[in-house]
Amino acid sequence: VAPSIRLAPAARSLFDEPLAIAVQGLGPRQQVTLRTSLRDETGELFQASARYQAGDDGQLDLARCPALPGGSFSGLEPMGLLWALQPQKPFWRLVKRDVQSPFLLQLEVFEGHGERPGQLLAQAQHERAFLRDGVRRVPVREGRIRATLFLPPGEDTFPGIIDIHGLGGGIFEPRASLLANHGFATLALAYYQFEDLPQEPKELHLEYFEEAVNYMLQHPQVKGPGVGLLGFSKGGEVSLAMAAFLKNIKAVAALNAPVAATCIPFSYKNKIIPTLTLYEHKVKATNSKFLDYSDVLDDPFQAPGIQSLIPLEKAEAQLLFVVGQDDRVVKSHYATEVGKILQAHGKGNFQILSYPGTGHCIDPPFFPLYCIGSHPVFHKRAVLGGELWAYSKAQLHAWSQIQAFFKKYLIG
Repeated sequence: VAPSIRLAPAARSLFDEPLAIAVQGLGPRQQVTLRTSLRDETGELFQASARYQAGDDGQLDLARCPALPGGSFSGLEPMGLLWALQPQKPFWRLVKRDVQSPFLLQLEVFEGHGERPGQLLAQAQHERAFLRDGVRRVPVREGRIRATLFLPPGEDTFPGIIDIHGLGGGIFEPRASLLANHGFATLALAYYQFEDLPQEPKELHLEYFEEAVNYMLQHPQVKGPGVGLLGFSKGGEVSLAMAAFLKNIKAVAALNAPVAATCIPFSYKNKIIPTLTLYEHKVKATNSKFLDYSDVLDDPFQAPGIQSLIPLEKAEAQLLFVVGQDDRVVKSHYATEVGKILQAHGKGNFQILSYPGTGHCIDPPFFPLYCIGSHPVFHKRAVLGGELWAYSKAQLHAWSQIQAFFKKYLIG
């Protein structure tokens, strides 16, 4: 029997779902190298490989068989060939622009454990999709709102979430599309550098975001009476500011979010929250010559930075802070300090999930680690933080906890 790869699901799975991988038809205790490859929409290649030894029966099931040292990872890691994918072009980030098309994953089995691949024994292809069958993608151009709404299958009403991305502008759909697969009506909201939105906003008007909240609450398939917010980095900061100033926000999950205004000030009605001062001269170079910007911001808990602090004691929403302890962009202790302020105001409406070995970028499961890349503010190559194994575990745990949090506070 020629060796073959067996996958479950066989042909297609969602990007954030596990994939069972096995090889059959090998010789007893045969040594092989497995390799996964994926190209992004620009053609850049991501790869991972691992060394294995088949069982006495010539079967190799990654759920039962540990990877041997010498590959991208070792140990019993059934999904290692997905979470360990790394770009062949250094410092390149895996981004999904068009969520309507899947990524194509290639799997190959090679003879032996050599530095160079041995004879190709088996290969397979698999689609990693962002939209479950029946999920609808609806471009939204209502009033000033520029967004994409993802609706789960069916005619029911669904808990509503607004997904707000970090600095960089444009519209970011992968996380929102994956959430819709799990039963949430999710609005991926652009707020600058998209179509007719401002290119270089002098301030972020919370009225714009209020319009998005109202759009969701008026939608016939969004289950009220309030919405959830999911924000990463600057988008998390925007979400926290919305919770402090706007009504009808029930739950906010903030991923590595500043707790004070940064880079672009906020305004609401006649109030302005000024930004923290940045001190670029406080940048450090690491041993590997990359820049570390972790100390360039004013302390938001001391004067003069305190005037930029978001007044979260006013928020009625439940708050979930998701924090990477190795974040080199936003200090991981900010969430703890805000917790102390909330407790001093007699409030217990917050929880903190804190992950060791995890840097600034916390994506849904199986997105590759992006630990050195373009800094969101300075656009120079910088340390963003994180270690591969710890991050892969944090991604999975955080994603399930975020969904459980929204189910609890949006559905009850």
